[in-house]
Amino acid sequence: MRNLSAGTLRRRPAQRRSAERVERMLDECARLLDEAGYQALTTKEVARRAGVPIGTFYQFFPDKQGLVRALALRNLDAFLDRLAARLGAAQVVDWTGAVELAVDEFVAMKRTTPGFAVVDFGEILPTPGGPALAGSNRLLDAALENNVIVADRLRALIVELLGAPATPALDRALVVAVEAADAVLKLAFRSRPGGDPELIDECKRLLRRYLSDHLGEG
Repeated sequence: MRNLSAGTLRRRPAQRRSAERVERMLDECARLLDEAGYQALTTKEVARRAGVPIGTFYQFFPDKQGLVRALALRNLDAFLDRLAARLGAAQVVDWTGAVELAVDEFVAMKRTTPGFAVVDFGEILPTPGGPALAGSNRLLDAALENNVIVADRLRALIVELLGAPATPALDRALVVAVEAADAVLKLAFRSRPGGDPELIDECKRLLRRYLSDHLGEG
């Protein structure tokens, strides 16, 4: 699994005050994405609303895209942390339950997490459900598509928590599953602002049936 976060910031905050400034800038970036969209987002306004000098912004982020990349990685980390907590709390021991919770957590973040409707795990969506801004499918890493990175992080979680076999077949199946879920959930949020419940259920059904061929019946 690639460590992407290490290369996101120009420099890592060494002090608590610096770390808090970085978090404030990411928080304001997320709010501005909801309020005005990606095209209207500016580094100057993010710095102003976060209460930091513009020079401080550029100490940590190279540009607007670097800021949004850092936000997407924070979103992905938050999603995985929340999913792991839900899996533990629900005492899920098989992948079918994990599929349900993963989709539910993603939908919940789409509905409630600032900026997540515009930038979830990298793709920039000018309108709910896409289409995505050209080129943003590789926002996290120029060498890999965002969904490949998401699948890789999910694989690590599934192997660790559910004891799934770490095989090339699992890697491939998860990439296909993430791509399929991405497409269907985009459709769900294009169909209805909060996500069409029937399409969300269809996404879960699709994932269960597809993954049963690779992970066995849960």
